[in-house]
Amino acid sequence: MLDLHTHSSFSDGSDTPAELARAAKRVGLNAIALTDHDTTASHAEMAAACAALGVEYVIGVEVSLRDNYFPKVQRDGSVGPRNIHVLAYFVPLEHDHPVQVKLASLRRDRDVRNRRLLSQLRGFGFERLSLEYLTGLARSIHSIGRPHFAQAMFDLHPEIVGVQTEDAWRHVFRDWLGSDGRSYVPKTSMPLEEFVEAAGPHVFISVAHPLLNYLEHADTASIEERMPRVLASLVERGVHGVEAYYGGTARTARQHMAKLARDAGLIPTGGSDYHGTYKEHVALGLGAYGDLYVPDQVLDEMRERVDPR
Repeated sequence: MLDLHTHSSFSDGSDTPAELARAAKRVGLNAIALTDHDTTASHAEMAAACAALGVEYVIGVEVSLRDNYFPKVQRDGSVGPRNIHVLAYFVPLEHDHPVQVKLASLRRDRDVRNRRLLSQLRGFGFERLSLEYLTGLARSIHSIGRPHFAQAMFDLHPEIVGVQTEDAWRHVFRDWLGSDGRSYVPKTSMPLEEFVEAAGPHVFISVAHPLLNYLEHADTASIEERMPRVLASLVERGVHGVEAYYGGTARTARQHMAKLARDAGLIPTGGSDYHGTYKEHVALGLGAYGDLYVPDQVLDEMRERVDPR
């Protein structure tokens, strides 16, 4: 069993890499990928912890990119670029590798975006929010993500967002931080093709949670109507896989997407999107529904696709 989509305290997860590795061993994962946002800084700690426990570790990263081929209708009715999340695996660690240069650029974009988001939230009455408080939650100014903003909002302004519960957490993202929220700040303008080119032929590229990225309503009819065209386009642009086995998607949709991915010539990857206590309903290896299963053979196929020896 695999989990190829997890986050640690180096981005917007609550577990340290060592804690994450121990959890992987405990739930019986044969391999795990740590896919922190925009960074591979967690590599040394994760590699050492996994090696000590006998859990195979895959170097990964998650990035936010633009897909200009499939514009999105915004809440105000305007049409703009579509933001998508992309997972990269077997990522080189050399600082001067083109993909690491792109990651550094994305981290700078994230810092600018976080300052804009902080300013907007303070303008809406969250006056006790500060960069210092957010940095304390994230442990690094470059690791601040929306879950840290949400936690700070509950910690410092319960009079606005209420007492922290699972439902209240979802409402904060829906009403304030999500793509339709009042304080949403658009992410990077880096196009998918630019990142794929920088990654090079030996980095495996998979689009994360494709139904969330490309569909407003993930019903069977919408999947059948829209996703084959999206998947064909991704293949043409050098993408190797899509996260068909996504931990936040129900079993029938996962099976459907795995078939569509295979039909398009893509490898169906998968993972829970585990964030620890920041997403308490998502279990490592098992996802939000408790029945996620990513076949071990998927990792072998991924390696073969980018390193066919």
